[in-house]
Amino acid sequence: MDIHNQKIKRILLTLPILFFVVLIGILALLTLETREGRDPSIVPSALIGKKAPTINLPAISDDIPGGFTRDDLLGRVTILNVFASWCAPCLIEHKQIEKLSEIGIPVFAINHHDKVTDVTLWLKKHGNPYEAIGFDPDGRASIEWGVSGVPETYIINANGFITYKHSGPITKSVLKKKILPELEKAKK
Repeated sequence: MDIHNQKIKRILLTLPILFFVVLIGILALLTLETREGRDPSIVPSALIGKKAPTINLPAISDDIPGGFTRDDLLGRVTILNVFASWCAPCLIEHKQIEKLSEIGIPVFAINHHDKVTDVTLWLKKHGNPYEAIGFDPDGRASIEWGVSGVPETYIINANGFITYKHSGPITKSVLKKKILPELEKAKK
């Protein structure tokens, strides 16, 4: 019995070490995937290559240009940005959204799970680069678009098909390396 008990003790001592080695291996593989081009900001979307969802969003208020439907996104390449006043990364990307608007890209927005007073103050303080903002206080339109968090940005071609989705804030680098090239592709 002593030999049997010793074998069981060795096995029990070896299991945590084996578990740790397997865990390290999995983490190493994930790290290598990221280094070799797997971009964690690219969240696959079932909507890529499909028509933009049908939406009809009201304006936030009479003071803010807004309210739009899917038809407003047709006939030209447009951007749809999902943002909220309570979203810190949305403020980080706001300058890049302004740049897109300044270079003539029509930028529409869905204001996600927000309060009228909060988003109105936020836009007055930081500026409104959007052609139109649709108010989505309950998140129903966001669900239709497959939004998993804010900010998220979609590129829609002139025929109304979604050609690209970016999850997370648009930084200067993301604007230059991803958004602008994807806008060019969408124009073709």
